[in-house]
Amino acid sequence: MKITIKPDKAKAKSLKEMSVTTLKRLEETDMNKYPSNTLKDYYDIIKELMESLLYLKGVKMKGEGAHYETIEYVCKEYNLNEASRIFLQNMREYRNRIAYEGFSIQESYIRLNNKQIKQILKILLELTKEIDK
Repeated sequence: MKITIKPDKAKAKSLKEMSVTTLKRLEETDMNKYPSNTLKDYYDIIKELMESLLYLKGVKMKGEGAHYETIEYVCKEYNLNEASRIFLQNMREYRNRIAYEGFSIQESYIRLNNKQIKQILKILLELTKEIDK
């Protein structure tokens, strides 16, 4: 459920800083050795960057389906392409299966999708640059 809140640059900045810290830690890890953890970390980084954009806009997603709605909103609001939207929704589904069912991601998933993940991260980091001003 989408709710309107007061824009909160401080919270947006905190979320971005946490995502950047997690990304630095992840880059120091053998991602291919821990593919499920890597996917969860990448997803959390992306989600936090998206949530920081929402806080800048004065929007919050709550309740069941909040992550789904966050992805849909950010992709539409910031003109991310359809392939990225679908990829992010698939990542969300994998992350949920890992977290709630103990599903394991194969190393090849990270290797084959690393370029797309990095491209999405690059876009989101660029979109969140105004937080640092």
